[in-house]
Amino acid sequence: MSRRIFYSIFIVSSVVMILVMAMGLWGMYSHFTEEQFEQLRNETQLVRQGLTMSGSEFFDNLRTTNFRITWITRDGRILYDSDADSQQMANHLEREEIREALETGYGESQRFSSTLSAKQLYTAQLMDDGTVIRLSVTQSSISQLSRRLLLPVLSTLAVLFFLSLILAGSLSSKILKPINALDPDNPFADPELMAYPEIRPLLQKLEDQHQQIRKDHEELERSSLIRQEFTANASHELKTPLHVISGYAELIESGMARPEDIPGFAAKISSEAHRMTKLVEDTIGLSALDGGGDDMKRVPADLYSIAQNAADALQTEADMKGITLDVAGEPAVLSGVPEVLHGIVYNLCENAIKYSPENSRVSVLVRNMPDQVSLTVSDEGIGIAQEDISRIFERFYRVDKSHSKEVGGTGLGLSIVKHAARLHNAEIRVNSTPGKGSEFIILFPKDGSSPE
Repeated sequence: MSRRIFYSIFIVSSVVMILVMAMGLWGMYSHFTEEQFEQLRNETQLVRQGLTMSGSEFFDNLRTTNFRITWITRDGRILYDSDADSQQMANHLEREEIREALETGYGESQRFSSTLSAKQLYTAQLMDDGTVIRLSVTQSSISQLSRRLLLPVLSTLAVLFFLSLILAGSLSSKILKPINALDPDNPFADPELMAYPEIRPLLQKLEDQHQQIRKDHEELERSSLIRQEFTANASHELKTPLHVISGYAELIESGMARPEDIPGFAAKISSEAHRMTKLVEDTIGLSALDGGGDDMKRVPADLYSIAQNAADALQTEADMKGITLDVAGEPAVLSGVPEVLHGIVYNLCENAIKYSPENSRVSVLVRNMPDQVSLTVSDEGIGIAQEDISRIFERFYRVDKSHSKEVGGTGLGLSIVKHAARLHNAEIRVNSTPGKGSEFIILFPKDGSSPE
């Protein structure tokens, strides 16, 4: 980067210097041409005065090497020329400077002379007798001027190029100084860097990236911890029913169980097996949701109808506790995975029933809004403390750990709800007061897109 900045500054400064030199050379050339014209005008006046005073005898003893003098009649014939045979020269009446002198008294021009094979500057003055005296001088070309000035120009360029090298090195060092002083691990550590507004976006971007890295690292650690806890909890949850099943099976196998105890033992074995099956099913379902549900097909689904089906499936469980489970609302169609939507309603309702006292109410409300579908599940249960709300969606997390065995369940229900809602880009809101009940609100975008 330092080399690129150095070369960029050096090339730009060199190009600028070359352009300045070229413009200066052109300016000198223009000035030199104007000086030649001015000198030519003065000489023309002197020749005119001499010719007026002495007539043609003025040319007899005239010695000039710098200017060419031509004397022309009104009709364009050549009376005298200092550099050529006047008898061999063509009529000059149509020459620009001659025509202008005859019309206004004075004329001038510059053009290539076929006689002298060089570019000439011309001035012409009208005499009192109607003739025209014309002087010309060879105009130096810009290449001739460059050759004359070659040594000083090259010397100047060499000095300027050397200065450009020093300037480029100095500027590149100054430009890179704040960048070289930057601490990538702590971009805002040096307060002097804030004096450079150009690098503030870079500092902010580095700081944002560090924060994102720290956040991702914390998330990875948290995910790792959750996986470890999940493995330990899953093992514990599976081990408990396995011990129960194994214990009752051994009693039956050893013949220690009385005949009248066998139906009870069998019922207990069946219950624990069902609990294990539910845990395995929930774990598999949660793993599928963790994978993003790419293989799950989205179709238009009526959440109100799905809520009614989920409530019907839980009606027996609700009746056993004397809980009134009702579904209200209106048809509301959204783009989603029906079985996953069913799992959201089922788990929310099942959780509400488990943590609600007998003879209470669990209500499900589905509302159809312009761009969203709202699902609300409310209960009159034990409620959730504010400090627990942020953790209730963790796997195997239980608010009331002292009664977890009595309540039953796998402890994965709300975690499944969270991942299923995320699959549908839905927003979850929880309102709860300990001892008075809880309210879960899920807002689904109808098209399944992420909320703005």
